[in-house]
Amino acid sequence: MDVRDLPPDLDWPDALTLGAATVLTGVDRGKYPHGNSLLVQGLHQTVLIDPSLTVAERGLPFVVDQVLLSHVHEDHLPGLKQLHDVPVHCHEADHRGLTSLDGLMAMYGMPAEVEKEFRKEIIDDFHYAPRIDVSTFRDTASFDLGGVEIEVVHTPGHTKGHCVFVIPQARTAFLGDIELSGFGPYYFDEWSSLEEFERSIEKCRTLDADHFVTFHHKWVISGRDDFLAALDNFANVIVNRELSMLEYLREPRSLNECAERRFVYRPHVEMTFVTHVELRSAQIHLARMVGDGRVIEMDDGKFRAA
Repeated sequence: MDVRDLPPDLDWPDALTLGAATVLTGVDRGKYPHGNSLLVQGLHQTVLIDPSLTVAERGLPFVVDQVLLSHVHEDHLPGLKQLHDVPVHCHEADHRGLTSLDGLMAMYGMPAEVEKEFRKEIIDDFHYAPRIDVSTFRDTASFDLGGVEIEVVHTPGHTKGHCVFVIPQARTAFLGDIELSGFGPYYFDEWSSLEEFERSIEKCRTLDADHFVTFHHKWVISGRDDFLAALDNFANVIVNRELSMLEYLREPRSLNECAERRFVYRPHVEMTFVTHVELRSAQIHLARMVGDGRVIEMDDGKFRAA
């Protein structure tokens, strides 16, 4: 597809064009369950990154030749229902989540009673359908669209295969779910890792770009100084979670008490997986702080700050 064939005034509410890249802004600037997708156009190919629920609902008034996924999670896939015959690419570590619903659920690792309800939600609300025609890539892979490249930067932690995409000609980096929000990093699934997420945050400091697009919440941050400040705040959420836990553990507490205290979600949030996430968070942080000596595990199974 020739770049000149794309309508200059793309009919998409709140779309933002950054040279060869156009942000297809999601409902409420990508507030979950919606997200901000990215259209990247070269002389020969047009690629859509992370087809969101907004894409699924609005449809696509343009031709797409390939789809790239920052990672495989329910909210990054809904728009695939509009793109049945379009080749899809994801990192090899997340491949199983696209090829079967069982594979996707294994990546979350939810308790059976939570998984049952979430399976139905993924199919009914996010239009999930397995794809057998999935191609995979690795770190440092590059896609040539004709005068425009998309470079892959592997940034695991949220999932094993989470990636950032850099478009040098647009001076743009698509961050996926390194979303820079006040909620902070999400690393509570079976396919997640706190330590890898922290390393990926550090890796993002070296990204060579001027515009930084998040799938949720922040939308677009332009300017390196503003980006680095947002990245610092995002990383500090992890620090603050552990400081809050240490304060709570001035008195001995059980694992379940830590989970019930909620160090991730606010008390008013009611979703089926909140209890599971809080338990996973407590397990992850307690294990780390016991390991580095900040927390002591007592004989009765409770924990207290050292």
